[in-house]
Amino acid sequence: MSDSAYAIDVGRDNFDAVVLQGSAATPVLVDFWAPWCAPCRALAPILDKLAAEMAGRFVLAKLNTDLYPDIAGRYGIRGIPDVKVFVAGEVVDAFTGVLPERELRAFLERVIPSSVAPLVARARAVRETGDAGQALALLADAAAVDAGDEALVFEQAETLLALDRAQDAAAALAALEAPDRVRARPVRDRSRLEALQARTTLRAHARADAAALAAAAARVPVDCAAKLAYADALAAGGDYDTALRELLAIVATNRGFGDDVGRTRMLTIFAALGGDSDLVRRYRRELAAVINR
Repeated sequence: MSDSAYAIDVGRDNFDAVVLQGSAATPVLVDFWAPWCAPCRALAPILDKLAAEMAGRFVLAKLNTDLYPDIAGRYGIRGIPDVKVFVAGEVVDAFTGVLPERELRAFLERVIPSSVAPLVARARAVRETGDAGQALALLADAAAVDAGDEALVFEQAETLLALDRAQDAAAALAALEAPDRVRARPVRDRSRLEALQARTTLRAHARADAAALAAAAARVPVDCAAKLAYADALAAGGDYDTALRELLAIVATNRGFGDDVGRTRMLTIFAALGGDSDLVRRYRRELAAVINR
């Protein structure tokens, strides 16, 4: 094994400098291997490939356990290949054996800090002050570095929703589930993805003139179409409680309206809020009571 731009052989002379001291600045992934080990030979090219692709987000250090059994013993190596990730001189994660490339990518995405994380954090802070336009510009800078970063895409969707660009937000999220993207970088936080997708769906259904919609929704006898339009406007504005109440009224009045759209739209709001929400728990009970009465 030979050194490259992102990989280096380590031993007694440089282990402390490269791994323990170097990991204070950049995470170091140490591959404990041996020449006779067939699984080690299978894993090595995958590690080399990912180190090159991630281009400096981590240093790949390779330690021959036959040459340096003392260092291997120091870290409790019993079987190889054994891969350990060092940050600030400490082991923060590890695995033994050969992982498929997809699983190895997911492992690295979990333990190696994103190269665009500082820009994404700054954009989030700017968005939360109310300047979604400037936040989107910052995210464009981050996308020039790593457009496929999951946290970046989530923040893009949040920002586009803040700008009332639900269709663009939906398109950004859809890119995370493109087949090529899924093979290379599987989605890690699927619950957040599904919540954002639900919010974009709700926003896309919204209509303007909430006052007129409210008046129409209050008409007697019940106008299910008016209630649905009003509920969509409420959900788009974040008033999920009132939206759910209006949708529940549709279910109670005419379960078959719009192919059971009252219930399905309630389920979309539940997804947007997440299963731990008190509001979701309450309306799940009320929906069940209406359906089963």
